[in-house]
Amino acid sequence: MRDRSIAIIMNPASSRGETQKRQNQLRELMDVAVAEAASKGHTVSYQIIQTTVPGRAIQTGEAVEGSGAFLACKAVIDGANVVAAAGGDGTVGEVANGLIGTGVPLGVLPMGTGNDFARTIRLGTNLELAVQALVFGETRSVDLGKGPGGYFINIAGCGFDAEVAHRINHYFRRLRGTMAYLAAVIQTLASMKPTPITLTIDDVQRTETVMLCAIANAKTYGGGMRIAPNADISDGLFDIVLVGNIGKIEFLRAFPQVFKGTHTDHPKVTVLQGKHVRIESEHAMPVLADGEEIGSVPVEFQIVEGALKVLVPMKPA
Repeated sequence: MRDRSIAIIMNPASSRGETQKRQNQLRELMDVAVAEAASKGHTVSYQIIQTTVPGRAIQTGEAVEGSGAFLACKAVIDGANVVAAAGGDGTVGEVANGLIGTGVPLGVLPMGTGNDFARTIRLGTNLELAVQALVFGETRSVDLGKGPGGYFINIAGCGFDAEVAHRINHYFRRLRGTMAYLAAVIQTLASMKPTPITLTIDDVQRTETVMLCAIANAKTYGGGMRIAPNADISDGLFDIVLVGNIGKIEFLRAFPQVFKGTHTDHPKVTVLQGKHVRIESEHAMPVLADGEEIGSVPVEFQIVEGALKVLVPMKPA
């Protein structure tokens, strides 16, 4: 490993404020790892910088001062050669937006609600493992999705999931992770109907009536739901998952399969692949990316191959 100057960008509001409460735990783990690195002849330093404004770069298209994207970019200018995101997937995506084009790798400290990208890169929710990867890990190039205004790391989409995300963000603040997602799913299902969309994938157009359309760079969202079980963050392709015109009872019966990724065998589920996706509809449909609302259809997404370097755990010798 090389010597590392690490800037940790922390969202203190992540996980309903629990991230802020775990700051001392993070410092203790970092201090142990820094001492271990010193014993091996390496110099590692770190600082924790807190975001001061809510929201994400992908929502605004700008690195707003005090945002994770702004602070990540500033940290690189100030000499950091590793920048880490301490929080959930929203924080990770926001910090990633500030690192595009810098060549500086992203570290991931899973201290948020969903932590789905951390699962993708073999960290799970293990903060100690994540700190070890931050200090001693190796870099891996990964793809990003690009949508209106910015980049996303996990999954974007429209319809049912975007409405679920809206309910989680506004009505289920006392619940976290999968429990919040399940509560929002049940409430949304009571009122939402399948919607006709026009879907264009790499210039091939098709018309579908869908409950949801997920544009997946990675496999999971919602705290571990394997919506796109075969997605690969390094293959240069989106996995586009469509859940078609399905009844509510049938939906509820099939829903638990998403935890294992076996829902893709259902006859009303279609999985496609492509590099560029456009979604249109005559009906209003909210759009989300990495769990955050970013607008409504029409919307376009494209894959950006190898857009980001990420620190992952060292593979066993």
